[in-house]
Amino acid sequence: MVQLDFYGTLVAASLVLLLGRGLVARVGFLRTYNIPEPVAGGLVVALVLLALRGLDVEVRFDTSLQTPLMLAFFATIGLSADFASLKKGGRVVGVFVLAVTGLLVVQNAMGIGLAKTLGLDPLMGLLTGSISLAGGHGTGAAWGTTFSEKFGLASASELAMASATFGLVLGGLIGGPVARLLIKRVQTPGCDHEKPRLPKGFEQPNKERSITPFSFIETLALIAVSLLAGSLLNSLLHETAFELPTFVCVLFVGVLLRNGLSALGLYQVFEREVSVLGNVSLSLFLAIALMSLKLWDLAALALPFFIILAAQTLVMALFAIFVTFRVMGSNYDAAVLAAGHCGFGLGATPTAIANMQAVTQRYGPSQIAFLVVPMVGAFFIDIINVIVIKLYLALPFFAAA
Repeated sequence: MVQLDFYGTLVAASLVLLLGRGLVARVGFLRTYNIPEPVAGGLVVALVLLALRGLDVEVRFDTSLQTPLMLAFFATIGLSADFASLKKGGRVVGVFVLAVTGLLVVQNAMGIGLAKTLGLDPLMGLLTGSISLAGGHGTGAAWGTTFSEKFGLASASELAMASATFGLVLGGLIGGPVARLLIKRVQTPGCDHEKPRLPKGFEQPNKERSITPFSFIETLALIAVSLLAGSLLNSLLHETAFELPTFVCVLFVGVLLRNGLSALGLYQVFEREVSVLGNVSLSLFLAIALMSLKLWDLAALALPFFIILAAQTLVMALFAIFVTFRVMGSNYDAAVLAAGHCGFGLGATPTAIANMQAVTQRYGPSQIAFLVVPMVGAFFIDIINVIVIKLYLALPFFAAA
């Protein structure tokens, strides 16, 4: 076994990003279908590690940097959100929340229906629904433990982790092709749209942004405060009725810092630096997450689970095309939102952002998409998902278990 320490993992993650960038630049298929660079590089490395494991060589990484990078990314989302912009996106956010809720209901109905058809415990269908797909690894681990302890479902946590891994990979792969299909029907702004304007937020990560060392340090300090205060808030809310995931607390503190300092006239957040640090955190987080994937966990899934997960992937793509795109306006912004929905409908919010970046980098900016998706992916989806899951568990055949 080869164990890479903190520094070795950081070097590996950086090389994964460079590999992904080179692959997307040279492989027409990846570029045509807007596959995010971290996904391209990370998946190739994960496949190489799978092959090495077949030769009895296992490589393990130090993933201690993964959580801070994820939290830093959500801190920058909070620091990018001003209340004036949130007002503008009010109705759009509400409509997107309804679309997201609809997918959660469909995912669980699909999972339970296929599980019963294939002769499996319907709880397994629920695990391969919104719990592990829209919910991701964290939600999957929590509910997997609950299903094992309360319902006696064997290997529930392992199944949830494997399903979440599947979703993370597919969420990063189908968003670009779905957006490409939809963009053929709409008018795009073009990458040179409003060319003199510096890109806002996370829209076009490869565009140059003018920054200074001092303003960079100021923004780094704001991110650090968001991480510290958000972690403390999470500790205070732990095991209370208001308990929230740590990343939501960090994002909330970021929003308060951005708008509080602005309202008091003390400081204006520089979006250029926030977007640079946010994009760096996002890219490194995805690189570490994807290159650390244990693809052999997927191989442990029996054929019926592969059938369910393959069906869920198809449902996600069709839902994004025929529901998300249409209810969000059937325009360019709606196409970018559909790509983002594929990202966190199967994987996670960082995957959604990476999907949208791959699209906007090629076709032009979409400010509304980068306003709506982080808000819904961070604040609303986890809360709604819990409600939907509990409503399904109240069904008669679960209550009798």
